[in-house]
Amino acid sequence: MTTSSNGTAREASPGGAGRRDAEATKAAILRAARHFLASRSHADITLKEVAERAGVSPPLIMKYFGNKDALFARVMSFEEGFTALLDAPLEELGAHMVRHVLTGDAEQGGGDPLLRVVFAPLHGGQGDVLRTNFRTQVSERLARRLAGPDAGLRAELAVAMLLGLGVMYRIARGDSLRAADLDDIVERYGPPLQVYLTP
Repeated sequence: MTTSSNGTAREASPGGAGRRDAEATKAAILRAARHFLASRSHADITLKEVAERAGVSPPLIMKYFGNKDALFARVMSFEEGFTALLDAPLEELGAHMVRHVLTGDAEQGGGDPLLRVVFAPLHGGQGDVLRTNFRTQVSERLARRLAGPDAGLRAELAVAMLLGLGVMYRIARGDSLRAADLDDIVERYGPPLQVYLTP
């Protein structure tokens, strides 16, 4: 397996010692598709651009996923990305989530795990799948980690804060926010978020 200048895996030449295994190929394709779905609608994304970002050929995507709809059915799951977002002790979770939303793109090689839901209205019937997955795999999963009253409401408010931050940083691309020091943003935004997690 070789890697391109943007860090994605590339197919080795047939019969070469570095032939990429199937799981690594699938992972690269899914990361590329998540990257696009975090900022654009399903209808506006082509298999060609997903293939280019993943460093593979479009027919290879068809081989592993069947078609574009099958690929994006996998991509519309939030499980994998949200596991990393929750990977901190509860008393430190607010700061961790803020940092993760702001750095997730570089670390994951794909789009932020939350922002895909912003484009749910653009996905037609698949938007319903995206919203259901978001509710069960993100909001309800976070609520199960919270103690005390109104855990469901507090979880949804916390997620709403993260979505707002992600939209301003990645989609609206706020100049002041993007120019600010990461630690400063975490210190400012983390404590108000933590209030919903550990009131």
